[in-house]
Amino acid sequence: MTRHLYHVIAAMLLAALLALAGCAQAGKSEKLREAGPPEDTVFQVSTINALLQGLYDGEVTCGELKKHGDLGVGTFDGLDGEMVVVDGIILQVKADGKVLPAPDGEKTPFAAVTFFSSDRTQQVKELADYSHLQRLLDGLIANRNMFYAIRIDGTFPYVKTRSVPEQAKPYPPLAEVTKNQPVFEMRNVRGSVVGFYCPPYIEGLNVPGYHLHFVTEDRRQGGHLLECSLQEGTLQMDQTRGFYMTLPAGSDFAKADLTTGRTEELKKAES
Repeated sequence: MTRHLYHVIAAMLLAALLALAGCAQAGKSEKLREAGPPEDTVFQVSTINALLQGLYDGEVTCGELKKHGDLGVGTFDGLDGEMVVVDGIILQVKADGKVLPAPDGEKTPFAAVTFFSSDRTQQVKELADYSHLQRLLDGLIANRNMFYAIRIDGTFPYVKTRSVPEQAKPYPPLAEVTKNQPVFEMRNVRGSVVGFYCPPYIEGLNVPGYHLHFVTEDRRQGGHLLECSLQEGTLQMDQTRGFYMTLPAGSDFAKADLTTGRTEELKKAES
């Protein structure tokens, strides 16, 4: 075999090996894309600052969202009500107070979900109000720089929630929408509080601190949690290290100014 022919064959073998490696890597990347983020991850659609500015057009379907979590909170296309994700079911609390299962084709402009697997379970009794609940949670959060998914199932002497009505374009800012938010009061109900604690540095992306929603056990009432008292219940928490966010592809998001702090707007919208 001449030296020239040897070099030609060697080059062909090297090219073949590189092509095989590339195919294997492409296949691996495709499988990772199909699998999505790992289970111990908060999967989030868009940013809270985008929502505050009125970016309410849905980006991700509920069917897709369920592939990334079975517990969470969010809202719907056109800001049409509050989202409560519990036991893998996405529920829509409408502005008239009705609770409906969300179709897989319904879209969300903002949501956060995770596959809930409790790291800590504690029996809880006699919490007088929401501030007492927050203080209890504060004492259980060992690492304030981590995310925590939260679920509380129990008997609630009093619950106060809100929802938001569907909006028409041009969309007003969220703080304007919540000025006239429908508020619901429930007494002596069993139900579930679900949501997240997000660390302080997440400001602008999600709600720092607690963002909790509520739904009754019979799935007939619920909404964004404003106030509550708890007679007895089971508190579960899931420390979550991963955070994965998908961003809107539309021109409205491309033009949005997401550099401005909106702490006061967020307080108005959340209260």
